[in-house]
Amino acid sequence: MNPETYDILDRFLDDEVLMPIIFGAVAIVAIVFGTVAHMVKAVARERTRRELAAYISEGTITPEQAERLSKARTPDR
Repeated sequence: MNPETYDILDRFLDDEVLMPIIFGAVAIVAIVFGTVAHMVKAVARERTRRELAAYISEGTITPEQAERLSKARTPDR
């Protein structure tokens, strides 16, 4: 490598530059994972609603039972 490259790497690895880049990268990753988790939950909730509607239409469960199931919460909440 040439001396110019070493100078650029030295500046990049300086604490005043590296730490904000690391914090920014961690923030971006956290935002992306939070968004993906929210999307997965929304898709699962919609799938459950569609399945309950299908059960109601085929007569397997009553609308009241479906309402109780849709309002039921999981133990982790």
